[in-house]
Amino acid sequence: MEECLLDEFKLDRRLESDSDRVIQTGLCDLRLSKDARWPWLILVPRRTDISEVFELTPLDQVLLTFETEMVASALKKITGATKINIGALGNIVRQLHVHVIARFEGDANWPNPVWGFGKAEPYTADKRDDLIEKLREALSS
Repeated sequence: MEECLLDEFKLDRRLESDSDRVIQTGLCDLRLSKDARWPWLILVPRRTDISEVFELTPLDQVLLTFETEMVASALKKITGATKINIGALGNIVRQLHVHVIARFEGDANWPNPVWGFGKAEPYTADKRDDLIEKLREALSS
């Protein structure tokens, strides 16, 4: 049955267009936001028709918590961030996804939220690829 759920999983088109794939974890697709103002990761559980954490099975809730902590820890280590922000809002994109964002004193909107602030700035291909490679290395060790 679970294999069927994985086969039916489709990433929301907005998440797909606004981010690049980093790696697939046990539960989630890990994606990098295309907005280079902040190192911003997005965990998307590979489950169909789920919009809230409490809709996941208890085991998937534990996996999501574990993977969020793992990704947040790796992001902090790689970037040296002052603070890691974690949130699952889903007001616009209903598909369950968790934002993990590295914040720095003096960044584009410190200490205020990143949502709705200014205009997204794209990564250069080299910077994006370098960050993705560092994330893959940190998460595979």
